[in-house]
Amino acid sequence: MATRLNQPGLDQARALVREGRVVRDERDDWSEHAPSTDAENRFVDREGWTEFRHWHLGVDDDENPETKQAVSFPYGDLSKVHRCAVVSLESRAGQHDHDDIRDAARALLALIDSTA
Repeated sequence: MATRLNQPGLDQARALVREGRVVRDERDDWSEHAPSTDAENRFVDREGWTEFRHWHLGVDDDENPETKQAVSFPYGDLSKVHRCAVVSLESRAGQHDHDDIRDAARALLALIDSTA
């Protein structure tokens, strides 16, 4: 698996935070706030795979880009950035030695916290 930082996803996340489209929730909230499989499928049907990819900080170019296996480390609910998602993905990325994704998440958290 060759997961790398998804720069378009990070760029979108930063823009959303700057626009105020962020939920400042607690770390443990992500399991409740994450979009359901049905919500993800509706989003893909409506917006397409490229837009779905933009909601993730990890991408695997070895996977079919039109599958959910090609993306990882979601940062929001497909409409807003969730602080709890970013905290969670920072931890997971660090545990799995995805240092570029971990560092990007850390910087994104700093941006979220500075705009509070």
